[in-house]
Amino acid sequence: MLNVGRLKILKEVAYRGSLSSAAEELSYSQSAVSQQIAALEAETGMTLLERHPRGVSLTAAGQTLVGHAEGILARLDTAEAALSAIAGLRGGRLRMASFPTAGSTLMPLAIANFRSSYPDVELTLAEGEPQEIVPRLRAGELDLALLFEFDDEEPLPADMTRSPLLEDPMYLALPREHRLATKGKLRLEELQREAWVQTSSASPCARHVVRCCHAAGFEPSVSFESDDYQTVQGLVAAGVGVALIPELALSVVREDIAIRALSPTPPVRQVIAATPAGARLVPAAPAMLAVLGRAADALTDSGRLAD
Repeated sequence: MLNVGRLKILKEVAYRGSLSSAAEELSYSQSAVSQQIAALEAETGMTLLERHPRGVSLTAAGQTLVGHAEGILARLDTAEAALSAIAGLRGGRLRMASFPTAGSTLMPLAIANFRSSYPDVELTLAEGEPQEIVPRLRAGELDLALLFEFDDEEPLPADMTRSPLLEDPMYLALPREHRLATKGKLRLEELQREAWVQTSSASPCARHVVRCCHAAGFEPSVSFESDDYQTVQGLVAAGVGVALIPELALSVVREDIAIRALSPTPPVRQVIAATPAGARLVPAAPAMLAVLGRAADALTDSGRLAD
């Protein structure tokens, strides 16, 4: 393979017409330039320069090689400039994914703030549940993902970095006219005879709700399942069951349901940003992590639901 540094020297010699002028321009000694040209001729197996009393000229092989070298070196310069732009967040892209409730609350604020600071970085956003997003992140299809997790679940794989953003407590939703709606706080044990509405049984939230009910001493009787929390609210309002809903999913609350905190402590899911570990981390990811942290703080400071 041809040495790029030697191609640069040959191009400079061709432009200057002499080894000494090229050496002066490149801040090399004339002997060093001569040695590099000799090494390049050895690599190609062809004579590239004709020596004259007052300088040098290119042979046919030298002219051909310089013609190709100009294009190669120009593309390398373009590549270096593009990499510098990405490193300086003046270009590049960031491929992200988020679970739905963070995608409608936390992520829009972060994207708006990021774009105001780094308008030249291309952003893309996909949506999915954590169990769908994590394999795509590990496969290199994504650069950053918003996920949620519970304390009693397995941690992220070792090849991913976890950045905590906020705690997302789960609140009890029950019909406005429910007999327990007049209470400020409820214990999970008080709901063991209720019908339940929850997300699909395989989802992390549904599994955690079942674990919480088991810890409270009962098996929840699940009447309906929906992964759309607005549908869950509608089913609760219709009186067909009660539900545990994360706070991020309660940015809009129906007037015909009541939201109550669980005592002594509510179930909480941890909202995190996950990124690949090591060299796979793209330059824009740390900047977005910082923006997400500020957006999470702003969302937390904007006010929580009832204690």
